[in-house]
Amino acid sequence: MKEDELVARIAANPKYEKLVSMRSSYSIIMTILVMCIYYGYILLVAYDKEFLAQKMGAGMVTSIGIPMGVGVIVLTILITNIYVRRANSEFDTLNGEIISEANKP
Repeated sequence: MKEDELVARIAANPKYEKLVSMRSSYSIIMTILVMCIYYGYILLVAYDKEFLAQKMGAGMVTSIGIPMGVGVIVLTILITNIYVRRANSEFDTLNGEIISEANKP
């Protein structure tokens, strides 16, 4: 089968359009979520240093900003993990179906 024919069969498959739509919207949602977390923290650093500089408790050295910064990193890793799990299960399954249907004679 020629490569152009295979590409045309894949593009004509309704499952392909579903995959592209699902993956795009999911990626956009996850990107917006990560950006809100990251830029929210950066905005706190820029505009509310006093809040971030508050100590965690009496006699403690650590300020609130340190665990919040670590939280940004942990949440980013968590969101990435969620995306990868969905991509490896749902998106890859649909992708496999599309490829097998396109390779049928």
